Amino acid sequence: MSIARRRLSPEQSRDAAIEAARALLVEIGPQAVTLKAVAARIGRTHANLLHHFGSAADLQKALIAHLAGTITAQIGEAAKRARAGDQDPREVVDMTFDAFARGAGAMASWMILTGNEDALDPILEAIHRLVDDLSEGYEPGRQTIHEETLQLVLTALGDALLGGPMAKALGLPRTAARELALKTLIASHVGVPTA
Repeated sequence: MSIARRRLSPEQSRDAAIEAARALLVEIGPQAVTLKAVAARIGRTHANLLHHFGSAADLQKALIAHLAGTITAQIGEAAKRARAGDQDPREVVDMTFDAFARGAGAMASWMILTGNEDALDPILEAIHRLVDDLSEGYEPGRQTIHEETLQLVLTALGDALLGGPMAKALGLPRTAARELALKTLIASHVGVPTA
């Protein structure tokens, strides 16, 4: 579905391109996130997108930054609700696993495999900001939120990449990694308000 050809501000043009790139990522996969494909999707020229992003790698980095910001904001809100006792920690686990399953895992892997590892910086920075925000009032003496975040994110990323085949090979339900992550999170008391 293409946007009607009309004059867009630079910000609107970038936003439309990032949204189109996100849709291509989800529909087809990271290999589809090219300047040519995104330009065709939004009714713009390759040169127009080149002007806004500089390269396909920069477009992909902008997409990663957008995904990371959106995802960590949602997870942060869920974690705060869980911590206040208003939400089940399952929401935090589900949101993290769903984010990686809906393209963030494939995009991160694609970036690494194509040698564009610095494109992961926005994900790492967004997660770092989230962890810093959630660390306030964290119970001393417990596993740190940094360690819990590392474990949850790596489990969700691994599940996005290999979870289905691994679960099938081991005769486990597809949701086994998600359930293990939830058990670990509950066992470490994430989401429990400090006294």
